[in-house]
Amino acid sequence: MSINFDSALGIHADALRVRSQRAELLASNLSNADTPGYKARDIDFSAVLKTVNADQSSVMTTSHQNHIPTTQSLQASNPHIQYRSTIQDSLDGNSVDEQVEQAQFMQNSIQYQASLEFLGGKFTGLLKAIRGE
Repeated sequence: MSINFDSALGIHADALRVRSQRAELLASNLSNADTPGYKARDIDFSAVLKTVNADQSSVMTTSHQNHIPTTQSLQASNPHIQYRSTIQDSLDGNSVDEQVEQAQFMQNSIQYQASLEFLGGKFTGLLKAIRGE
């Protein structure tokens, strides 16, 4: 009997992927805090997971690498990136608020660690099932 990792790991693998992409985006916002005209961007995490979760009910697999990718893989590789709404723009047109970005980055990193813990627990459970414990 083979193990289907997509069903065994659940949504945690997709959540980890989206959290990683969000961390890169938030770090880009922080590094461009002094760039004139830069607009802060973010990923709507819950909306992306809802679309990935909805797509999992109708998963379509490809049998060759040249086939058109499924909507699930397109959603996971290109999440909905949005511009962050600001309270007050700066004079140079930059919309990055460093305190907001740092808080979002820290919250995202804590949630990333939680997703890693969930995945670690899933793998531990799978190993116990394989060993018959």
